Amino acid sequence: MKKHIISACLVGWLLLAGQSVSAQSKSKPSFSGIYPQLAMYNNEGECGTGAVVPWAGRLWVVTYGPHLPFGSSDKLYEITPDLKQIVRPESIGGTPANRMIHSESQQLFIGPYAIDAKAHVRTIPYKVMPGRHTGNARHLTDPKGKIYYGTMEEGFYEVDVNTLTPTMLYEDGNVQRKKEDDVSNNLQTNLLPGVHGKGVYSGQGVMVYSNNGEPGQKALEQFDVDAGSLSEWNGKDWTVIRRNQFVEVTGPGGIYGNKNPDTDPIWATGWDHKSVLLGVRDKATGWRFFRLPKASHSYDGAHGWNTEWPRIRDIGSAQKPDYLMTMHGMFWTFPGTFTTANTAGIRPRTAYLKVIGDFARWNNQLVFGCDDSAQKEFLNKRKTKGNIEGPGQSNSNLWFTPLNLPDQLGPNTAEGAVWQNESIKANVASEPFLFAGWANRSAWVQNNGDADVTVTFEVDKTGNGNWTTLQTAKIGANNASHVTFPANAAGEWIRLKSDKATTLTAHFSYATHDARATSANAMFNGLSTVTSATTAGGLMYGLGKNRRALALAAQTYQGGKPTDVGYYELSADMKLVRKDNPDDQAFIKSKFAIPQQVVTIDKASVLIVDDKGRRWRLPLGNNAFTDLTNQAALRICREVATERDLLNCHGTFYELPAENADGYAKIRPVASHNLRVNDYASYRGLLVMTGIDLNAAAKNEHIIVSDDKKAAVWAGAIDDLWKLGKPTGHGGPWNATSVKANETSDPYLIGFYDQRSVQLSHKATTPVTFTIEADPVGTGVWMPYKTITVAPGKASTFAFPADFQARWIRFKTDRACEATTLLEYK
Repeated sequence: MKKHIISACLVGWLLLAGQSVSAQSKSKPSFSGIYPQLAMYNNEGECGTGAVVPWAGRLWVVTYGPHLPFGSSDKLYEITPDLKQIVRPESIGGTPANRMIHSESQQLFIGPYAIDAKAHVRTIPYKVMPGRHTGNARHLTDPKGKIYYGTMEEGFYEVDVNTLTPTMLYEDGNVQRKKEDDVSNNLQTNLLPGVHGKGVYSGQGVMVYSNNGEPGQKALEQFDVDAGSLSEWNGKDWTVIRRNQFVEVTGPGGIYGNKNPDTDPIWATGWDHKSVLLGVRDKATGWRFFRLPKASHSYDGAHGWNTEWPRIRDIGSAQKPDYLMTMHGMFWTFPGTFTTANTAGIRPRTAYLKVIGDFARWNNQLVFGCDDSAQKEFLNKRKTKGNIEGPGQSNSNLWFTPLNLPDQLGPNTAEGAVWQNESIKANVASEPFLFAGWANRSAWVQNNGDADVTVTFEVDKTGNGNWTTLQTAKIGANNASHVTFPANAAGEWIRLKSDKATTLTAHFSYATHDARATSANAMFNGLSTVTSATTAGGLMYGLGKNRRALALAAQTYQGGKPTDVGYYELSADMKLVRKDNPDDQAFIKSKFAIPQQVVTIDKASVLIVDDKGRRWRLPLGNNAFTDLTNQAALRICREVATERDLLNCHGTFYELPAENADGYAKIRPVASHNLRVNDYASYRGLLVMTGIDLNAAAKNEHIIVSDDKKAAVWAGAIDDLWKLGKPTGHGGPWNATSVKANETSDPYLIGFYDQRSVQLSHKATTPVTFTIEADPVGTGVWMPYKTITVAPGKASTFAFPADFQARWIRFKTDRACEATTLLEYK
């Protein structure tokens, strides 16, 4: 088992990052491993990176637009070892994410292209093979001469690898019925349940296909409806294996196909509203499924649009394979030996913020292909963003990192359920849930039945399917319990069962110690502090119409009052140049103005009322944030990675899922800071921020100062935000608040913080008992955690233990009084 120590990993990454910055070439500037000149643009509503494959001495990349089964403005890119980008003239665009290396013919199939060992490119026209190409697989009966293509709307073809002649097996759903627009319902086909195809792979006599979405209006709005499916085809008939949202389908052979197709396992990843799903197929015994926790819920959504293409890919060497899995905002170590008989070895690494479509090892680095800036923000609208628009033109980029970056980002705290208010039978075990990989582990179990039950937790210690009892817990009728597990409890997997039939919720919460400092890394030097009276700010907009620059309506702030400085453009070579363009300057000031009064800051905490009318409270930071927020001098919310938002509220950056992925209910704090960030945006794969101290800017190569020295921006990667420091804060739902007996407070965020304590007090003349309740994930399932009786005139402080994890906390008292519940996160 690898031990991923956050602090040590950060030191290594920062050293490497510092070396790359100081050594960057003026002709090819890079920021945190992102080379702006390698950005990829199209003329569509989204520009994602569909596939990244080293081949023929080059790196090959395809981009995709959102729903373009007959071609688009997207391109096939050839990247040379010295990072020259070549746009291939054979490009026909579309929505491709497929890639496979066919060893016998020595060709890379990527999108609708076939590339031989000498880098010659041939194209299969969409008029003969329409569809959004999502995967390739080796042929079941003629693997030397043919390959399979699968599309997102269940079109299937076999393609002759020599002539590139396609033979249609099943017609793509777009041929007979075209989708209305990018945000209309998914197209339903008649072949399989679910929509929005993702993975294709073959072996053991079948071709396996996954999809991760559902048609209909409900799927555009809700995250917890039935959606997606995993299916297989034996060359004649289709069989639906499981009705859940599935994405990656692969095996030890990866993009080459399995070396021993009759016996090698097939893996599939997916999810439902409860947790991540992992399937493995054995030829003799069929499919087995397991569950893993989610680090992020930004990938949820029954339509399936928020995931892009999660992958399992070998980033090791021929002598030493090393499989990396991306799933729901977490990097995972995935064992190449994973079979139904040997399920040991999956481990969490660290959490990330980038939206990753594919990745590969190339020239002793990792290269991630990302989905960065979508011109259409699709369904991701909310009032805290105001009427802000997306960028004028969609664009994304590659992210070059050290090989050990997956161990160097955010803490791997994660959670997930096996049951959510489900009727279960007596002595029937749940599906296995990952147990190994975290220091602090617990489970929230709620019994909604009318009888007391005894729940037994069992572990598979070595991943061989041998289950032994770990511990038991008695759960009263219509009651709940927080069950903690010893840090030294061995086990690859855990499951539970009840001695009686009942209705249960069983939710696992896992955490690691966040060893980050509470101060920002030096890469953020030169950004103004929140207590600064002045700052060089400005509003930003990615220009459209193939201008491919970032526009800045620069302003200086004195306190919360802005004064115009001028209009500037940031070019691909990262030169910030003043220009005379009053029309664009006025457009930016109008369309990208920071909205006013979208959050409420009171003496207790930050109150947010979301677009569904739900109330949420977040911790406070430095008091100086209050006036600047109320004066609309700080950007609160913006999309800087496709289909999720970055919230910057009172000194903490948060990952905020789209409303169709349950929004604020599933918010995740990333890092806290004392910076006066005026605006932030995505540009050429970079996170760009304004709010600069011009007197200190020249000392930091992450800061670009304008040609006239009057404006500046900071540039880096969104995942640099982890280096600002661990989340901290103070506040609570009540601060000298008049409350009624048994009236619950607003939910207050407690998940993902490190050292947590609460101080309880009241103004009653008799003792008051406070009940602390927890919502493990944000679904509104509240469970009692602890009661504390506070004497009159006294205050009681409680430090939450390390094995306590829940996303939200709330309070109630047993009598009416004036109550205070103040939490501190260090």
